[in-house]
Amino acid sequence: MTRRSLLYVALAAGAFLTTYPFIWMFTASFKNIQEARTPTLSLLPEQWLWENYVDTFRAAPFEIYFFNSFFVAGTVTVAVVLTSLLAGYAFARLDFAGRGPLFVLLLATMMIPFEATLIPNFVLVSKLGWYNTYPALIVPWCANAFSIFLMRQAFLSLPNDYFDAARIDGCGHLRFLVMVGVPLVRPMLVTVAIFAFLGSYNSLVWPLVVTGDEDMRVVQVGLTVFSVADGVRVNLLMCASVIVILPTVALYFAAQRYFIDGSWTAGLKG
Repeated sequence: MTRRSLLYVALAAGAFLTTYPFIWMFTASFKNIQEARTPTLSLLPEQWLWENYVDTFRAAPFEIYFFNSFFVAGTVTVAVVLTSLLAGYAFARLDFAGRGPLFVLLLATMMIPFEATLIPNFVLVSKLGWYNTYPALIVPWCANAFSIFLMRQAFLSLPNDYFDAARIDGCGHLRFLVMVGVPLVRPMLVTVAIFAFLGSYNSLVWPLVVTGDEDMRVVQVGLTVFSVADGVRVNLLMCASVIVILPTVALYFAAQRYFIDGSWTAGLKG
C-alpha cells in the first residue's frame, strides 16, 4: 500500500471512531429499554420503535424546553456579538489610557474557573430577585473575554490603510465600524456568534441552579428527566439527545465556511 492509501485508511478509521457514538445514539433511540441497556456489538435494533420519539415528548414538555433554550441562546448570542464587537474594536483601534493593562486584566478573567464564580453569581442573582427568570439565564453571559479577544484580533488583522482612508473621508469610529469594519470581520463575527450560541444552548449547570419551575427549564436540563429511580431510560434519553443535537449540527453546517475562515484568522496579528 502506498503512503496515500495508508493515510486514507487512518483518516477513515478516525472518522469512524468519531462518528460511532452518534451512530449508536441514533440507532439506540429506536430500541426498547432492555435492548438499549444491554451491551451488544450490533448497532441495529431488532425492531425499530418509532413511537419512542412520541413517548419522549410525552415524558416531558420539551416544546417549552426548546422555546426557553432558543430564546435564551438567541438573546445571549445577540448580546455577545454586540459587546464583543464594540469592545474588540475599542481595544484594537482606540487609544485610551490604560488600554493595555485593562486588556490584560480582561484576559486574566479567562483563568478563573466557572465553579469559582458559581456561588457568587447565584447569590447576586438571588439578591436582584432574578431567580427563576429569564434575566438570570441571560444577563450573566452577555459578554465574555474570549469573544472580545477574537474580535480584537480580527480588527488588528485589518490593514491600517482602511482606517486612514476612512478618516480622510471624514468617517468616525462608529460609522467605520458599521459600514467598513463589520463586513471585513464577518467570518470572525459568525465564529463568535456560533461559540456564543453553542455555549448557551449546551449549558446545564447554571440553568439547573437558577431555575426551579418546569416552565423555565431548558433542553439540557430536560434530559435529566429520563434518570428515574429504577435507572436511566436509555432509549428515550437517546431520542431526546438526537432531537437536542440537531439544531447545533444544522447551525454548524450552515455557518461552516465562516467558521473555518474565522478560525484561520483568529491570531494572525496581535
